[in-house]
Amino acid sequence: MIFQCTRVWIPDPDEVWCSAELTKDYKEGDRSLQLKLEDETVREYPIDVQSNQLPFLRNPDILVGENDLTALSYLHEPAVLHNLKVRFLESNHIYTYCGIVLVAINPYEQLPIYGQDVIYAYSGQNMGDMDPHIFAVAEEAYKQMARDEKNQSIIVSGESGAGKTVSAKYAMRYFATVGGSASETNIEEKVLASSPIMEAIGNAKTTRNDNSSRFGKYIQIGFDKRYHIIGANMRTYLLEKSRVVFQAEDERNYHIFYQLCAAASLPEFKELALTNAEDFFYTSQGGNTSIEGVDDAEDFEKTRQAFALLGVRESHQISIFKIIASILHLGSVEIQSERDGDSCSISPQDEHLKNFCRLLGVEHSQMEHWLCHRKLVTTSETYVKTMSLQQVVNARNALAKHIYAQLFGWIVEHINKALHTSLKQHSFIGVLDIYGFETFEVNSFEQFCINYANEKLQQQFNWHVFKLEQEEYMKEQIPWTLIDFHDNQPCIDLIEAKLGILDLLDEECKVPKGTDQNWAQKLYDRHSSSQHFQKPRMSNTAFIVVHFADKVEYLSDGFLEKNRDTVYEEQINILKASKFPLVADLFRDDKDAVPAATATAGKGSSSKINIRSARAPMKVSNKEHKKTVGHQFRTSLHLLMETLNATTPHYVRCIKPNDEKLPFHFDPKRAVQQLRACGVLETIRISAAGYPSRWAYHDFFNRYRVLVKKRDLANSDKKAICRSVLENLIKDPDKFQFGRTKIFFRAGQVAYLEKLRADRFRAATIMIQKTVRGWLQKVKYHRLKGATLTLQRYCRGYLARRLAEHLRRTRAAVVFQKQFRMQRAHRAYQRARRAAIVIQAFTRAMFVRRKYHQVLREHKATIIQKHVRGWMARRRFRRLRDAAIVIQCGFRRLKAKQELKALRIEARSAQHLKRLNVGMENKVVQLQRKIDDQNKEFKTLSEQFSTATSSYTMEVERLKKELASYQQSQGAPRLQEEVESLRTELERAHSERKVLEDTHSREKDELRKRVADLEQENALLKDEKEQLNNQILCQSKDDFAQNSVKENLLMKKELEEERSRYQNLVKEYSRLEQRFDNLQDELTIIKQTPGHRRNPSNQSSLESDSNYPPSIGTGLCGLFAWLSPKSQEIGLEKAAMDMTVFLKLQKRVRELEQERKKLQVQLEKREQQDSKKVQAQPRPSGDHDTTHEYYFVSTKRQELESENKKLKNDLNELRKAMADQATQNHPSHGSPDSYSVLLDQLKVANEELEVRKEEVLILRTQIVSADQRRLSGRNSEPNINARTSWPNSEKHVDQEDAIEAYHGVCQTNSKTEDWGYLNEDGELGLAYQGLKQVARLLEAQLQAQSLEHEEVVEGLKGQLEALKEEMDKQQQTFCQTLLLSPEAQVEFGVQQELSRLTNENLDLKELVEKLEKNERKLKKQLKIYMKKAQDLEAAQALAQSERRHHELTRQVTVQRKEKDFQGMLEYHKEDEALLTRNLVTELKPQMLSGTVPCLPAYILYMCIRHADYTNDDLKVHSLLTSTINGIKKVLKKHNDDFEMTTFWLSNTCRLLHCLKQYSGDEGFMTQNTAKQNEHCLKNFDLTEYRQVLSDLSIQIYQQLIKIAEGVLQPMIVSAMLENESIQGLSGVKPTGYRKRSSSMADGDNSYCLEAVIRQMNSFHTVMCDQGLDPEIIQQVFKQLFYMINAMTLNNLLLRKDVCSWSTGMQLRYNISQLEEWLRGRNLHQSGAVQTMEPLIQAAQLLQLKKKTPEDAEAICSLCTSLSTQQIVKILNLYTPLNEFEERVTVSFIRTIQAQLQERSDPQQLLLDSKHMFPVLFPFNPSSLTMDSIHIPACLNLEFLNEV
Repeated sequence: MIFQCTRVWIPDPDEVWCSAELTKDYKEGDRSLQLKLEDETVREYPIDVQSNQLPFLRNPDILVGENDLTALSYLHEPAVLHNLKVRFLESNHIYTYCGIVLVAINPYEQLPIYGQDVIYAYSGQNMGDMDPHIFAVAEEAYKQMARDEKNQSIIVSGESGAGKTVSAKYAMRYFATVGGSASETNIEEKVLASSPIMEAIGNAKTTRNDNSSRFGKYIQIGFDKRYHIIGANMRTYLLEKSRVVFQAEDERNYHIFYQLCAAASLPEFKELALTNAEDFFYTSQGGNTSIEGVDDAEDFEKTRQAFALLGVRESHQISIFKIIASILHLGSVEIQSERDGDSCSISPQDEHLKNFCRLLGVEHSQMEHWLCHRKLVTTSETYVKTMSLQQVVNARNALAKHIYAQLFGWIVEHINKALHTSLKQHSFIGVLDIYGFETFEVNSFEQFCINYANEKLQQQFNWHVFKLEQEEYMKEQIPWTLIDFHDNQPCIDLIEAKLGILDLLDEECKVPKGTDQNWAQKLYDRHSSSQHFQKPRMSNTAFIVVHFADKVEYLSDGFLEKNRDTVYEEQINILKASKFPLVADLFRDDKDAVPAATATAGKGSSSKINIRSARAPMKVSNKEHKKTVGHQFRTSLHLLMETLNATTPHYVRCIKPNDEKLPFHFDPKRAVQQLRACGVLETIRISAAGYPSRWAYHDFFNRYRVLVKKRDLANSDKKAICRSVLENLIKDPDKFQFGRTKIFFRAGQVAYLEKLRADRFRAATIMIQKTVRGWLQKVKYHRLKGATLTLQRYCRGYLARRLAEHLRRTRAAVVFQKQFRMQRAHRAYQRARRAAIVIQAFTRAMFVRRKYHQVLREHKATIIQKHVRGWMARRRFRRLRDAAIVIQCGFRRLKAKQELKALRIEARSAQHLKRLNVGMENKVVQLQRKIDDQNKEFKTLSEQFSTATSSYTMEVERLKKELASYQQSQGAPRLQEEVESLRTELERAHSERKVLEDTHSREKDELRKRVADLEQENALLKDEKEQLNNQILCQSKDDFAQNSVKENLLMKKELEEERSRYQNLVKEYSRLEQRFDNLQDELTIIKQTPGHRRNPSNQSSLESDSNYPPSIGTGLCGLFAWLSPKSQEIGLEKAAMDMTVFLKLQKRVRELEQERKKLQVQLEKREQQDSKKVQAQPRPSGDHDTTHEYYFVSTKRQELESENKKLKNDLNELRKAMADQATQNHPSHGSPDSYSVLLDQLKVANEELEVRKEEVLILRTQIVSADQRRLSGRNSEPNINARTSWPNSEKHVDQEDAIEAYHGVCQTNSKTEDWGYLNEDGELGLAYQGLKQVARLLEAQLQAQSLEHEEVVEGLKGQLEALKEEMDKQQQTFCQTLLLSPEAQVEFGVQQELSRLTNENLDLKELVEKLEKNERKLKKQLKIYMKKAQDLEAAQALAQSERRHHELTRQVTVQRKEKDFQGMLEYHKEDEALLTRNLVTELKPQMLSGTVPCLPAYILYMCIRHADYTNDDLKVHSLLTSTINGIKKVLKKHNDDFEMTTFWLSNTCRLLHCLKQYSGDEGFMTQNTAKQNEHCLKNFDLTEYRQVLSDLSIQIYQQLIKIAEGVLQPMIVSAMLENESIQGLSGVKPTGYRKRSSSMADGDNSYCLEAVIRQMNSFHTVMCDQGLDPEIIQQVFKQLFYMINAMTLNNLLLRKDVCSWSTGMQLRYNISQLEEWLRGRNLHQSGAVQTMEPLIQAAQLLQLKKKTPEDAEAICSLCTSLSTQQIVKILNLYTPLNEFEERVTVSFIRTIQAQLQERSDPQQLLLDSKHMFPVLFPFNPSSLTMDSIHIPACLNLEFLNEV
């Protein structure tokens, strides 16, 4: 039953469907409906009673204009058409979703919705969040590729003129922008550059489209693992090459022909001989050769630029243009028919033919001949036959088409080569731009192939839609019932199956005289029974195929010729012989030269699909070329379908709104025809067959909570609430299903729920009105009631006060009476109480005394009893204790024996335990020994005790006898006393025995316990050992398995590396052999040299100064220097660990053995020398003192000589290192200042060495004098007079004086007459001492040289022996390798080489370590020398100052005055790197918390100031450069750290301010104090560095903004537009397929405004803590607020679902919260609120009334910050969420546009979210002085000295 006022859709011949409204209720059985149309026309609509087919219901107005057609409640054709029409005409929206399909309607007008800002707005967004757009589909494909790691495809289809090429172009532009190449190849620009080339050679003007693609193409855009574009590949399908030779009326040939003709006047194209396009036959058949608004010359220039960008050389471009021009000349060749009509000819003077042959480089005569003749080949002969005029024209056209097709394929191939990459492709996104379903009045072979391809694509589309529906139902766990969807497999089988249309066509082409009529007849005979094939009634040459979209009648004429694509072989052979390489390449036999109508598959190597047949082509006759067009197209189509099935498809269906190309004009008939053809309605039908409307539980609850009962709202489970509501509202359970996360509804149920919701709102409105009216009446009633109650209150108050007065008086009288009575009773009670107390006291005293006496008697009796009982108990206890002790002793003795026996047995059985636990066993043995010792001691004591007792008994017997005799003799009393004394001694002995027994038993028990504990501990240790062994075994197994796997992988890698290095090792092996031979020759020469061979002085000094060991000093040094560092690294890294250890140990053993031999030889030599000396000079034994002194002096001399030698070595090496460093650093002849200073210091060190030498000589003379004194001491008695006569013999003698004296003695020897004259001044003694000194020096030098020679000879002998051994080993290995296989020889050689290189590298490593140690030592000594030189300079300066002020310093001592810190920090040049590291690169902001903000900037300025003070410009330059580079390095490392970036922005700005404040410029010194003016720079002007720091500050500021925007950007849209800041304000509308969970990533990324404010609070706190200038902080937040405004407004302009009144209210509330935050942070003066003005006006626009012209004027006057396009866009997007709101009418929008015409607004729709305001750094001087700054110890800047 349908009620009155229900709106329905009825068919209409003009509009396809029109809307009507029922004027009368319809009941079942009625034959018609009473309807009223929209133009108020009344109409009766008949209904077929049998089928009972009612008209389609219309959706509620709230659902009209939805982004997704699947969100409509009623899904059918009229609803889809109406929704598209409303969006296209009223809202100017050309994109609409239909489930997984994007429907794109061609507007025939340029729209500003494809700019970079729109691309960035859609980037990263979910597909259902934004308005439908081609960028949204591209973003979804890009996101799924990255998320699912699966290849994607975008299939763009539609008929000619629908906008397929533009849509594909925009999709590729999106990928090129979002996935830009990571390298410098700019591959995305090349991908985009391929479009103008392909449009020029593959697009043409048709009656339906000015830029129609006449071929299909599939472009694969390759991405790497980071999803950057790395390459692309293109495949083309079915080029319409017939257009080259024929164009219909008002159509054109391909654009390239007209572009070339337009550029024919250029000088480089003169040789093409081209003129206007009207002059050539192939370009003038369509009539008009130009397109309105298109400049062919300009487009040609773009084409050439694109060729250049893709790397096509200029020569190749000229060759391409020559071939294209030759085609034009070929088409204009005049062919003359002969009289017989069977032959024809071409004039030899034909200019076009000459130009054709000249441009292609072929023979003119041959081409003239074979254009008019053909060759027939039979089994026996070959004939040349003439052709008729029509045959020649057909052959010429075929040749032109073939040349163009080959050129098209060559260009595509070179585009693929230019787009090819060598990098590995991780994934790709394919864009398929292919022709849509076509039907014309005359349909031929091209339309048949196009519709065949669309049949395959439609089948794939149906399966994909069906699969997605099934996945959605299964994911939501809803029972899945099979939906009957249209499967076009029978139609596809009709075309491509065995003996299908294409099969029969190929078969007919093979027949020699096959015709189109015969082929059509075969089709009639074979497929007449098929339901998809029909024969026309009035034709015998046509056939009808029932496609999925429509019936299409094909005319069979020309099918065979187009399928064969006949090109004569003679003409091809002429082209093969062309003198131009490019022309010859086009027609080579080894190339897969398929005709142009075939699928020219991508030939780039990056393509994974190659359509070239794997079977070798057969040699065919002169008529045909390879496979037919239909077969090749079918093969390429199958490969395309395989590619598409392996990817995730995304569909774009382009719709042509009208045939007149009028902008924003909608033809319903044409639109419905295309919707049926492109599968949109099939998607609707599949969705409508199930549950098309889907709501999330949360959205359903928010939308329809008004239908929930109050008691159900108490439940917290929203699913249960929704379930109960639906079960109560919709009685039929089949109308809905509950999924896991959503509720699914049948068609129409959402509209029913909307009606219930509207009814509930209407009832609620009535209830509200009723309640308000009742409230007004209640207010009036309460006012009257209040007045009455006031009067009553006053009257009752008076009566109450009077009653209260009476009651108070009565109560006062009662109180008086109560007090009097109480006083009287109290007195009586006190008297009675006192009497009772006295009586009680006397009575209680009497009873107490009685009780006391009784207790006293009982106490005394108790004491008596206690003593008696104690005595009895003690006596009994002693008796029992003695008995117990005796028993215990016996029992313990027995147990001790048993335990001792058991312990001995156990000790014998625990031998294995003793081996495992030696420590425990030793302890047990020690304890056992202790027990044995105690037992022995006990035995001795017991023996002593027994002897004592026996002697005691004997003594007692003796005494008894004596007593008896004494008693008899003297009497009893004395005997009694002696007996008592003996008894006491006996008792004492017994007590001592008991003590000994107790101690023995106690120690025995302790030992037993100790043994038991040790045994228990031993058992525990045993268990732990077993557990550890088990664990070790388990771990070893696991580790062995893991290590084996790792070792296998490592061995594979090492094997590959060793193979690659084998050639280098072989070369090095041959070189080493040659080197070995050279060394052997040198050794033979050295060995043959007789006698002592003296080296040159410089060589000997170098050898003596070197620190190398003797084994490395000669031949091996050159060998080690020759070895390359690379081979050393390879040897060290790749040698096995055990081999390395073995070789190293072996080498160490050899070295120790050699050292031992050397020491032994030296020891023997020393012993021989000592023995000789002893024999030659026997020494008396008495002179011990002189001997000790002699040894002391000799050891001191040796120490000084060794130290002198070390210093000399260090000095020589230092000179050499400094000379090398100077030549490396300063190759020029001029020596630097630093180097000269260092040489001066070295001279000073050399002088010190000379001083040391003199000291050595002095010591030697002292030694001589000591010898002399020793000798004189022997003869002291007889030579006393002589000793007195040598007065100068005991003086200190210089070496030079001694030598001079010796020479003087030699000269004056002949003149002397007496000794007194010679010895007058002691000259004879001096001469004698000098002679001895010279002799000893010569002897020492001779011994040193002989020792050196012997050492060198021994070293060479050792080397010779080692080389001989190595030679023997190599000969042995060489003999062994000759017996092995070649592979084994190679492997063995590699092993030997590895071992040798490892050994040598170990030696080199030790040598490097020694050199490094020596270098460190030299550096230390150099520092010491430098310090000494500085001290010497300071001492000299001090000495000069002392000489100048000699008078003052002679009497007065000067005290050093303590100076104040001058705000300068001094550091040494070598500490600059440490300063930069501690203060810049490794500094963390947290280290400076609690210190002065911007402390590093102040420290750096103080260092700069000291450099300025010392006038060191190099130091200033170096410090500032290293600081700036360090800051850049830190920022690059922490490019996402907001705190670090803020820290360095504040420090850079502060350093810039300091350089300005202390620059000396008066403009910056106005706020300085006198103290600060003292800290100004004196010598340098750092203006240029200020500019560098300013630029650095700008860079840091931009990085700071980028970091903050990256943090805030994900929050903005969710917090500003989506989150409900005011709860319950926003409503939820029905959503379509794009809001399903399958199309979006999981996870809730919603943010609230509080999160944004918290984040900005964090930013503000960090910037304030780091001391950033307030002006910069304001600029930062101004930029951030602009970004918030831009992103929010851009999303508002691109989202229909948020353009509502409630969103405007939410926006105003959110903006007010942000403004309040700005005021709270004192940032309202920053201009941030002004940047939010467009968003504020947009929120107001959403809330304003939009009906009357006055409202339009108010909007125009209010929205001054919004452009006209933005205002119109918001009005078009405005969507009411409830039935009570109204849409914005089209007339109101036109009124707004008319009033805003005078505005000169920019054409840009969206705000530039990347725009950045220019930053300013205002001068902000510091109030701190440099001398007040303290440097904390945490900075580790101890090397800075305060000046």
